[in-house]
Amino acid sequence: MNQKQGKMRTFQKPKDVKYVLRRLWQYLYRFKWSLLLAFFLTVASNLFSLVGPLLSGWAIDAIGNEAGQADFQKIYFYAILMVIFYLLSSIFSYVLSKLMIKIGKSVVFEMRKDAFSKLSMLPVSYYDTNQIGDIISKMSYDIDTINTSLSSDLISICTSIITVIGSLIMMIIISPILILVFVITIPISLLFTRFMLKRTHKLFKERSATLGYLNGYVEEMITGNKTIRAYGREEKTLNVFDEYNTKATDAAYQAEYYGSMTGPGVNFVNNLSLSLVCIFGALLNVYNGFSLGKIGSFVLYSKKFSGPINEVANIFTDLQSALAAGERVFALIDAEAEKKDIDNAIVLNDVKGDVEFSHVKFGYIPDQTIIHDLSFSALAGKVVAIVGPTGAGKTTIVNLLMRFYDIQDGEIDLDNISINQLTRASLRKSYAMVLQDTWLFQGTVYDNLAYGKEDATLEDVTNVAKVARIHNFITRLPNGYDTVLIEGGTNISKGQKQLLTIARAMLLDAKMLILDEATSNVDTRTEIQIQEAMKELMKGKTCFIIAHRLSTIQNADLILVVKDGNIVEKGTHNELLNNKGFYHELYYSQFQ
Repeated sequence: MNQKQGKMRTFQKPKDVKYVLRRLWQYLYRFKWSLLLAFFLTVASNLFSLVGPLLSGWAIDAIGNEAGQADFQKIYFYAILMVIFYLLSSIFSYVLSKLMIKIGKSVVFEMRKDAFSKLSMLPVSYYDTNQIGDIISKMSYDIDTINTSLSSDLISICTSIITVIGSLIMMIIISPILILVFVITIPISLLFTRFMLKRTHKLFKERSATLGYLNGYVEEMITGNKTIRAYGREEKTLNVFDEYNTKATDAAYQAEYYGSMTGPGVNFVNNLSLSLVCIFGALLNVYNGFSLGKIGSFVLYSKKFSGPINEVANIFTDLQSALAAGERVFALIDAEAEKKDIDNAIVLNDVKGDVEFSHVKFGYIPDQTIIHDLSFSALAGKVVAIVGPTGAGKTTIVNLLMRFYDIQDGEIDLDNISINQLTRASLRKSYAMVLQDTWLFQGTVYDNLAYGKEDATLEDVTNVAKVARIHNFITRLPNGYDTVLIEGGTNISKGQKQLLTIARAMLLDAKMLILDEATSNVDTRTEIQIQEAMKELMKGKTCFIIAHRLSTIQNADLILVVKDGNIVEKGTHNELLNNKGFYHELYYSQFQ
């Protein structure tokens, strides 16, 4: 976790809603013809529905004011027309719902694809500063929230707008006097809705954020479950989880609580409108001869008019949740990607492997430099070992070699070409890398070993497995090289996972090799065997080895001793021991 466990993060203020709507429209516009058809179906469905109250009024007037005056022929005629229009409205509404579900699915598909694509383009620094659980929450929960809103809320809003406008026009035609009732009630509804929207938007943003933090903590604790048990921290972990869970639950409750107040409040105002219409309609009937059919039609139109306003108030509550989710998703999609290669960047094809650092300065935070003035040369085909205490900057040097981070000053050259002038893809393909933290995906052993070389044959994979001393173990698995590994390789030991990742690196045709504590998870005997095998593997390759066990790098052509971001010593193993400096102290401290 980036902060002390149990301490909740502060929340950023929501971005401009117009920004989220504009970005969402860019996705919707990709399906403009489907949206146009949806708009036509919405208009048609609502127009057919709006005819119903008018026909109902005519049918009431056909009954007459006295017994025996009912014109059943007209009543049946209007009733049949009502059934036809309402049936057509329902059919169009059904087709519209199916179409909007398809549009919503397509939009979310594109959105999720763009989000995942952006993940592959983001710099390493993004993953260093954002919790994996929070990123997963954006990819799953937040995008699903947007999908729900697109599939249902968008239809409801369009339907409500058309219904309100159509009902208003019909009410004006029927009685311009009665419409004055809404001059009082509509502003009250709008002001109340606006007030509640401002209050709930931030609450829904906080709900999404707290859920993301909760997911991040859960993911972190599941990953470290063994360590938690080993240190007996189960109770502490549960207490911190309770704090996160309480924060997420409270945020959800606050959002839903204030969101749920909008609908009933607007509904009360709308019912007040209906009561006033009935009162003034009765007065018009008595003193102005206003027919009962017109009163009935006006009441039905007023319900159609006020109903959508109430519904929209409830929909806006859901939209607040969708907009808050949209802010988080678009923040990911619009995050600054890794800097593009310069124009006319050079593609490395024939790599020799000469690497030179010249007065390199770097810090993960610009004003906090950790590499101060680093200079050294690594000749092609030589083995360079980088040693030093924890936090000295060893892994940082690897990050700079691969351009996971760009230096702030100085220069790094590969074959006398600045790596800033090379394409990142060709630079990184020039290296094979084995890290201390092993990574295996759910798939067969063969798929994991051939991960970096698509055209690798089973014979190629078998050969590197033999060199890495892992072939015998693989053949003892239930299905050999076709055995499926569980995600993360949790069904094999750490040492075996390390050997598999070493074999995977061996399979690449890279001219340079990076080993960052690559043998830390294997026993001493296996480590010696791997070292012997790697001597053959590393011939003709420039190799960078980061090691804490100094006994493993005694044969390195050059050893760089790093301390506080500076090279304090360099030379061969024997030379550094004879100097009796910092390396001498580090080496013999491991045998005391």
